[in-house]
Amino acid sequence: MDVVLAEDNSLLRDGLIRLLEAHDCTVVEAVDNGPDLTAALLEHQPDVAVVDIRLPPTFTDEGLRAAIAARRQLPDLPVLVLSQYVEQLYARELMRDRRGGVGYLLKDRVSHVSDFIAALRSVAAGGTAMDPEVVSQLLGGQQNQLQALSAREQEVLAQMAEGRSNAAIAAALHITEKAVGKHSANVFRKLGLAQSEDDNRRVLAVLAYLEDS
Repeated sequence: MDVVLAEDNSLLRDGLIRLLEAHDCTVVEAVDNGPDLTAALLEHQPDVAVVDIRLPPTFTDEGLRAAIAARRQLPDLPVLVLSQYVEQLYARELMRDRRGGVGYLLKDRVSHVSDFIAALRSVAAGGTAMDPEVVSQLLGGQQNQLQALSAREQEVLAQMAEGRSNAAIAAALHITEKAVGKHSANVFRKLGLAQSEDDNRRVLAVLAYLEDS
């Protein structure tokens, strides 16, 4: 699996390269700034990009904006954001286009290498991996839209946002898979998400909250 990595901290960047290569990934290019990131993504068209948000030259949202710029030309480019921060505006834009895999993990909350690698592979395969804290912050201004969902439906939705299967949600909430299916169907119905063969429809249930923000 080819990876383009964007991280300005040299120690962390070197550590991530070693980690990725130890798990059968090839880091085709590692950059430390936004302009180089866009160029590297367009040149290599990797299986997945691992991107920090705050990169030179602005140290604000350079990484996210570079990834978004690349995805305009490579719509199916999978992007996994790995950052200390939740940048709400561009994070919403990255996820809202509904094309390609997308993930957003917080560095301080990635406690197991296996979880990080699993999230990376999920995003590379077109799936979604969201830290629940990221979801919480992104949805913070959308609480009025959550009111249509019952407490249990909101719990199921939060589990969906983490990319969990019905079986995993059932285990986490101590309910049956049949009950998860019922709650999921209610979530889709209340959010106006019609039946579809799209595997990411579960994710759209979360992203739907972001459309009007």
